[in-house]
Amino acid sequence: ARHACTLVAASLRHTSALVIHDPRVDASSNGKFLDVLERYFAQPRDAKAADERPEAHYQVGLTPPYTETPVCAAEHPPAWCVAKQSALSLENLPTPVTGPDPKWRFFWRVGPRPEKTAYADLHAPQVVPAKFPEWTATMDGWGESMLRATETVATMLALGLGLAPDALRRRMARGPHLLAPTGSDLSRCTGPGQVLAGYHRDLNLLTVHGKARFPGLFIWLRDGRRVPATVPEGHLLLQAGAQLEWLTNGHIQAGMHEVVVTEGTLAAVDAARAREGLPPRESEPDPGPEVPGPPALWRVSSTLFAHIASDEILAPLLPLAPDCGGVAYPPLQAGEQVMAELRGISLAAG
Repeated sequence: ARHACTLVAASLRHTSALVIHDPRVDASSNGKFLDVLERYFAQPRDAKAADERPEAHYQVGLTPPYTETPVCAAEHPPAWCVAKQSALSLENLPTPVTGPDPKWRFFWRVGPRPEKTAYADLHAPQVVPAKFPEWTATMDGWGESMLRATETVATMLALGLGLAPDALRRRMARGPHLLAPTGSDLSRCTGPGQVLAGYHRDLNLLTVHGKARFPGLFIWLRDGRRVPATVPEGHLLLQAGAQLEWLTNGHIQAGMHEVVVTEGTLAAVDAARAREGLPPRESEPDPGPEVPGPPALWRVSSTLFAHIASDEILAPLLPLAPDCGGVAYPPLQAGEQVMAELRGISLAAG
């Protein structure tokens, strides 16, 4: 068991990523989750508008497309992002983006909320969409399953880093954990290279990816290589987030990633069209921008963001990493770190 903990820490330290198999995670629950979200995202825009919560910085409910700007595509990107991109070789550069992401997203709280917090906006009440009686049971079932697996990884990681077993897990208690599926209408594909989610890192502790039905996720390893991410059936892919980089004082770097339409994505679209009896891409007339594609042509990500509790202090638990490029990680409340990141990606007012 101790050796497994060492391997978990080594994988995240050297690659910012980790693939796990947790027998408690039922792959069929992921399938049911994807089925529900495909039907949800395929509704007309007006049918979903009531689920938006801009007053809570879109940290619960629906985020419409062209709302979130990848932090590295901001008008004034942060220095850490400029440094990361400058260090990449030409073949490993991210796909260029010119503005906000075209993806939809839905945030669903997972786990108990804090009884008292200075960051009420990060713990807003759940949004339950109309016409989906199975919504709460489906979202809770899959979200809690992913969070349990993440808590186990957090315990193993702490041990692998030489920390107390609960060093990370206790700081996660009553955090603003979010089941965070994105929805991209692949009936609107313009061809390979179309960016669905631009190059970015996640602001939380650990991000968990279940298996999606369409490829397109790319991750960057710590050595700067851009690689397609394939989640094996029944497994989960985890990536380090900014909070983990902070707590480890740069020993583990937040993992960069993007979602881009590839030839493989288009092949999966063609297969879905054939399976559903839909006309080929080339022969289907454009129904107009307000008509969403059918559920089977939506790429839904199976994503969970595990967080440090909002009122916990993010303070390094390890000595400063010698190769962190001089980045400082001063003590800061997790809720304030999240709010600063949300302002940087245009979800919260500056």
